Amino acid sequence: MKNPDCIIYGLGYIGLPTAVFLASKKIRVHGIDINTNLLNDIKKGKVETKEDGLNKMLKHSVSNKLFSVGTKYIKSKIHIIVVPTPFKSKNEPDISIVEKISKNLVKVLSDGDLIILESTSPVGTTERIRDIIYDQKPILKDKIYFSYCPERVLPGQIFSELRNNDRVVGGIDYESSLRAKNFYEKFVDGKIHITDSRTAEMCKLVENSSRDVQIAFANELSIICDKANINVWKLIDLANKHPRVDILKPSCGVGGHCIAVDPYFIYSQYPLESKIISQAREINNYKSFWCYEKIKEKFDSLNHKEKNIRIGLLGLSFKPDIDDIRESPALEIAKKVHNRYGPKRVLICEPNLTKIDLFNILDFKYVIDNSDILVFLVNHSIFKNLKINKKKHILDFCGTFKQ
Repeated sequence: MKNPDCIIYGLGYIGLPTAVFLASKKIRVHGIDINTNLLNDIKKGKVETKEDGLNKMLKHSVSNKLFSVGTKYIKSKIHIIVVPTPFKSKNEPDISIVEKISKNLVKVLSDGDLIILESTSPVGTTERIRDIIYDQKPILKDKIYFSYCPERVLPGQIFSELRNNDRVVGGIDYESSLRAKNFYEKFVDGKIHITDSRTAEMCKLVENSSRDVQIAFANELSIICDKANINVWKLIDLANKHPRVDILKPSCGVGGHCIAVDPYFIYSQYPLESKIISQAREINNYKSFWCYEKIKEKFDSLNHKEKNIRIGLLGLSFKPDIDDIRESPALEIAKKVHNRYGPKRVLICEPNLTKIDLFNILDFKYVIDNSDILVFLVNHSIFKNLKINKKKHILDFCGTFKQ
């Protein structure tokens, strides 16, 4: 595609749906990625996905020449970076991919171009992109616009949320913010809120860190209630009847590509100041270990009395009713239990997946019928209202029964 309206760098979980969505709004998009197999699939108009409607929109946008892909950098007035920013360790975020793209961008940038970073990033990364580009090509100084706009979407609901959610845009200066705002207004029905780039970067991290802290309170409460012999689900229901109390529900930990990761971006830069944030991460990580210990305790106590006790693990995804297992605490628990007791003693089910490399995925009804201990790790809708034999031993870590 010659001179597209915008270019998206990174065609993963967020980048590809974003590109397709923009194309559906008659915005000509070119996508760049290093995964040549993915690029070939995109050109054919079909990729492996469970995002409802993605392939239909993809095929339409490709056939209408509104969306093209490749590996080479080309000119455009708008460049959107949506690449991974993983961690080298829990204390060192890796923005090397963002930096590499910034260096390559210099070849195609012209006066008046706008660069937007959407990837979750440490505070100051947008300024880092500016510095890289200006250092390599000083002639562009003060002639390029830079802004940060964090994505706020859930897998499975990406198109709806791209359209309806409010967005925060933060430029390195007011003109950069305004130009980014004008771009997002072309396809976002929600409000566009202007700020500076550092505040926008921190906003993304704070949103998910706040949720992590709230979940940590619920998870810590569940551990306390277990020791105090109190039903935590009933307790939370009662406490939430207070008009100014809204306690979240406990779980077996916290997973996904945002809540389980974003707090570390803050902690890595401000370790001495991030006391509550770091403690919340420790609590939510510990909850997975605690669940594993409860499973082991139950198995060992029953195994002394009966032979061939089997454990049924129900749910592997990081949240209900999706197939995403990134950073999933349920998956980590399953690995530990499976490694300890072996495939003959451990039956595993995830109704949203048909296979996984680590172990055999079974039908959930088979798991329930053939297990002595039933461990509910994820509160999938399909598990609700089940009639369970009273002889089964149930460990409910996600509130499936709330008994």
